[in-house]
Amino acid sequence: MARANRHYIPGLIWHITHRCHKRDFLLKFGRDRRRWVAWLFEARKRFRASILNYTVTSNHIHLILRDNAGEDVIPQTLQLVAGRTAQEYNQRKKRKGAFWEDRYHATAVEADNHLARCMVYVDMNMVRTGMVSHPKEWPFSGYNEIQEPRVRYTVIDYESLLEVFDCASMADFKEMHRSWVEEAIEKRNCGSRQALWTESLAVGSDAFVNKTKEELCSKGCGRKAVFSDGCFSLQEPNASYDGDFVPENGILRHNNAYLLRDIS
Repeated sequence: MARANRHYIPGLIWHITHRCHKRDFLLKFGRDRRRWVAWLFEARKRFRASILNYTVTSNHIHLILRDNAGEDVIPQTLQLVAGRTAQEYNQRKKRKGAFWEDRYHATAVEADNHLARCMVYVDMNMVRTGMVSHPKEWPFSGYNEIQEPRVRYTVIDYESLLEVFDCASMADFKEMHRSWVEEAIEKRNCGSRQALWTESLAVGSDAFVNKTKEELCSKGCGRKAVFSDGCFSLQEPNASYDGDFVPENGILRHNNAYLLRDIS
């Protein structure tokens, strides 16, 4: 199959969501979630992927990436991580067939309080499902790596976090990040899925969303900027999806996108 075209908007931050084929719990074993994280670490080494946060659940993943290293970094990262995780699982289980749904979904997020909200949304994923009562209890995520910075085998790009959130030190960011999560738990602001983070092409201010729409050119036609829950989001029309999953297919172009109604 020919390599899919992708629309590229440089310099943005993307919230990536990807689910297992037919919503199956193919990541239910800790060893497979650990391998996904291990390949994410490898992608950071190989492609200089700038990873701001992530969570691996039993049937889907969340990943926040900063696009600051070139056009191919995000698709190469997803190709490596998704492809190798699927390959290892299928070989171990003597299984054939698709591991992932045919496309991953990417939402451009404005680098301000909207990104902070998105970070918390990713942190709270397993709290929303009732699996844990606090993000620190789920080891397959970026929360603990942010709160307890590593010296080796680091997945999170600490330097980018400090730059994006204009913090002088990791100690400052840790405190700020922890306060976001504690506030969400205290306000019980984690009990339901927020579709704007998984079904939109862009989330942010009115200016950011409309600028993103303009940069999409013809790909932005038919998209609407909608205000809801304190955010503007660029919505995409409902569309069916089909075809076998090809790891290198990205959705930084709207015709490679699909709506993930069941992702938390």
